[in-house]
Amino acid sequence: MTRKLLLPTDFSKNALQAINYALKLYKEDSCVFYILNVFSATSNVFSSLLNMEPGSELYEKAKAKSEKGLAKLLDTLLFNDESNVKHVFKTISVFNNPVEAIKIFVEQKDIEIIVMGTKGESNREKSAFGSVAITVMEKVRNCPVIVVPEAATLSLPTEIVFPTNYKTPIKRRELNYLIDIAKKCSASIEILHICEQEKLSIKQIENKQLLEEYFEGQLYSFHRLSHYSVETAVNLFIESRRSDMVAFINRKHVFFGSVFTQPLVKELGFYSKVPILVMHDLKN
Repeated sequence: MTRKLLLPTDFSKNALQAINYALKLYKEDSCVFYILNVFSATSNVFSSLLNMEPGSELYEKAKAKSEKGLAKLLDTLLFNDESNVKHVFKTISVFNNPVEAIKIFVEQKDIEIIVMGTKGESNREKSAFGSVAITVMEKVRNCPVIVVPEAATLSLPTEIVFPTNYKTPIKRRELNYLIDIAKKCSASIEILHICEQEKLSIKQIENKQLLEEYFEGQLYSFHRLSHYSVETAVNLFIESRRSDMVAFINRKHVFFGSVFTQPLVKELGFYSKVPILVMHDLKN
């Protein structure tokens, strides 16, 4: 089966880093990589959408710049990945809001996973994640996404941290991508319980047992940290163990959203150093 991956780019260094991470992660898989650049005339996307018409000078200049950038990037990728006959690259230049363009393209091409950088050329240095990356993580709910921070290394994960509070039952299929990457990289899955109370409820015990069933045959272990916020607990755990990926299930308005909304996103620390796999609650 051929995988379909979407690799958004704004031609920044971080975007190229994310693309190279995807090529390495899926080195052994037959893949079609769709390289997407979303262009506008000015830095104000909303203004551009209102004022730019196809055929206008502004539109055509922006489109030409986008297509030229994609052609140059494609040459680089084909040169670097020339020995891998399993990989096919297709470029797409489109005028739109970046998040809306990604949503539409995921639907049109039945994209399996998105791999993107955490911030582009226009984002502030002090922010761990750019606004587009944050919005894609939170709003593009029909497709998992891997976000690759600027400070991350391109080494594949050997240990993936999976934070949970065991309060919500998880479906087996919600973990498909986590298990797939763990198998692909021979990585261990470290299940981190971030707890408020020492003793698990009956429901929490049942949900923990479900995880034991799902991860059977995988290398995994359970851990617990108490009296810390989610972001602090994950940061401490990653720092102490030198873990190299974090995986979340994005449960709308419950767990994930509390981490990746401002201003907490500025305090993520080690999240700016390791790739993040964002999966989704299949109820939404």
